[in-house]
Amino acid sequence: MSEQLVQERHWSAHKERGSFILMWLTALSVRMFGRRLLAPVLYLIVLYFFASARSARRNIRQYQIYLAQWSGNASLRPTLKSVFGQFIAFADNLLDRLDVWRGRLRFEQVQLIDPSGVRSRLLRSQHGGRGEMLVVTHLGNPDVCRAMAELSEQVPLNVLVHNHHVAQFNRLLGEAGDRSMRLIQVSELDTAMMMDLSQRLERGEWLAIAGDRVPLNDGRRVVVDFLGHAAPFPQGPWLMAGLLRCPVNLLCCLKVDGRYRIYLDAFLDNAQWQRGQRDEAIRGWVQRYADHLAGQCMIAPQQWFNFYAYWQPPERPTHKEAADAN
Repeated sequence: MSEQLVQERHWSAHKERGSFILMWLTALSVRMFGRRLLAPVLYLIVLYFFASARSARRNIRQYQIYLAQWSGNASLRPTLKSVFGQFIAFADNLLDRLDVWRGRLRFEQVQLIDPSGVRSRLLRSQHGGRGEMLVVTHLGNPDVCRAMAELSEQVPLNVLVHNHHVAQFNRLLGEAGDRSMRLIQVSELDTAMMMDLSQRLERGEWLAIAGDRVPLNDGRRVVVDFLGHAAPFPQGPWLMAGLLRCPVNLLCCLKVDGRYRIYLDAFLDNAQWQRGQRDEAIRGWVQRYADHLAGQCMIAPQQWFNFYAYWQPPERPTHKEAADAN
């Protein structure tokens, strides 16, 4: 398989259907006309996307098949209605994200599920405590990081991303009045980047990074079992945590019965490994994370918003291997 074909299948090869200007116009439209008037237009756009994006339909169908098989719940098997329902859930998610940007989604409207007391450590970091890491996911509402800035009472939150539009997004956040969250582009974990992140942690700032998106042209990935099938996950978050020697927590925000729930779970008290056992330690952490993510998929099955080919396709035998088999 050629490198070009592999890159076409990568999530980052799917161009965003929009730009900074479009995002700004959409936010302005909601501010001027309200969510109720904008919603029908957005649903029409999603309907067009559903009808025209054959690969996205196929990938969501694959996810629903795997989830049904893994859980043993036949009611989760895909139908035309359930696949379309996942696209509509994505439209609702976009509208909710606009509400978050505008400050319309308040902490009082969100249910916090925090059995390990992660929020208390967030608050302590305001008073001389060291920061920690949050590993987030594209299951549910990824913009919950902004809600976390309010939840943590303005503890600075640095969101590490793998795109080239960080300045534009930071500008959009600034215009929305959000000064407590900042996006940082992470292309590679070089010495300068690690020193900067370490200093931020020492100042009591927190780091947030997605644990379910493998960056393009990055060999640091590990294949583990997810919903019963092999899937690649990034090593970056776990390698970074080990180098920074910081605790790792998991963050997910799901909409259940019309209300958002923020799930905070302590994951690693101190990310570190023994000499020569780094790869083994990271693989174990990633498998634990994949198992945790699978369980959260069962809470809100239709809020999986990775529309690209997520699972690693089975390797096809070469012509020589096929001939030998015959």
